[in-house]
Amino acid sequence: MRLPPSAQSASGRLKFAPYAVLSTCLLILTACGNPDGGGGGGTDQICQQAVLPASVLAASTVPSTVSAPDWNAPHVPGELLVTHAAGGLSGGKLSAQAVRALGMVTTEAVTPTLTIATISNGETEQALATKLEAAGLTVQPNFLYQPLAVPNDPGYRSGIQVSDTTLTQTYLPRIKAQAAWDFLAACGKTPASVKTAVLDTGADSRHPDLAGRLISARNYTGNTVNADTSDTDGHGTAVIGLLGAATNNAAGVAAVTWSGQNLMPYKVLGAGGGSTAQVAQALNDAVAEGAKVVNMSFGIQPSAYGQDPGDRILDAALTAAAKNAVLVAAAGNTANDGVYYPASNPNVIAVGAIGIGNSLACYSARPNNTYTRSLDLVAPGGGGGCAGTTLKDNMLVLGLTSADDGHLGKYSVSAGTSEAAPLVSGVASLMLAANPALTAPQTRALLLSTADKGSVSGYALLDALAAVKAATQ
Repeated sequence: MRLPPSAQSASGRLKFAPYAVLSTCLLILTACGNPDGGGGGGTDQICQQAVLPASVLAASTVPSTVSAPDWNAPHVPGELLVTHAAGGLSGGKLSAQAVRALGMVTTEAVTPTLTIATISNGETEQALATKLEAAGLTVQPNFLYQPLAVPNDPGYRSGIQVSDTTLTQTYLPRIKAQAAWDFLAACGKTPASVKTAVLDTGADSRHPDLAGRLISARNYTGNTVNADTSDTDGHGTAVIGLLGAATNNAAGVAAVTWSGQNLMPYKVLGAGGGSTAQVAQALNDAVAEGAKVVNMSFGIQPSAYGQDPGDRILDAALTAAAKNAVLVAAAGNTANDGVYYPASNPNVIAVGAIGIGNSLACYSARPNNTYTRSLDLVAPGGGGGCAGTTLKDNMLVLGLTSADDGHLGKYSVSAGTSEAAPLVSGVASLMLAANPALTAPQTRALLLSTADKGSVSGYALLDALAAVKAATQ
């Protein structure tokens, strides 16, 4: 999720002042072994036996309530989403012919129980929706969602030149990624990922730091689903790189998960954003294809449309998907408007961002008196030009750039809850790769219960080491 336009240049990139070089500290390595800290004899017991508390074993999805559809919220003009019985509209209250005659609309099936109805005669969307609902159908807008923004990789060890300044990946030590990697290595495990879907603007498969990592590329933004996930925006490439850039390859940057050809770029955000139909279809397909983690760095701002816009279709898709996949979403990049949707869905992990210090970044969404949905976790997202900080101080998130936006194989800096969310998704993927027996609700429960609740006032900071340990013990 990008920062507001006021913090961006004309090109959409964030604007920052020159800065001074800062040093970075690496965490002390942690080994896996006997309870006294030694290696060896206790490895099988400590690392491989999964003994989980009853509360985690019983973890499950929770019921979700959703508001009535808000027709003023961003949506595809002239399109209605009609939910009906399996088999098409003919299996519901009205036949497709009757729907077309009723509102002079064209219809297009999305799934066996969902159809897009497009108005062609100038009738208002709400007027037609009223008629269809009177006939016993469930109707809502097609809402639009917007994007929110010691391995040997030089970005981790010595830094990468960006705008003539050397930047290092200080955000990885802040979440104890190094300690988590070393713990897994001592257990004989690779810091790998499970199938992880990134619903975003696509991903540049030509970037050298994504070599050997991408599978099942799908584009939902056109008339038909295809495999072209070219990323002219660059947002999706940066996000997927944070959780899965090829690591320990002596090039570029490191990522939370080091290896595995199992990152699924699902392009749902085009030039105008992504619609309910596109996001819901991609979410359903991702889970059907075996995704165990889904990252969503996009949303609808709640201040104008309520805590959620009334997207019953996406809400149902999220609740169903959470039974089989850990769902993670960026909370939003405006501080006074509450947590964005879909992060506000109770089965989604809502991720806020911390900046340079151990406090919430100035831009990060957070609960307020009107919209009380809390942040589940916070993770480094960069300072994002907050008052009193410079580029070097606050731009702690190094990301991949896309050739499709003119930056083949290069790196840039960015800030936002979009950058914080994939760090959480990456840790969830590490946990499930280390212990495939965990269910999605159990993984979510462990992520939340192991977070550091003492470092950031009022919020729980992602702790990769504690989460991975809990997943393997």
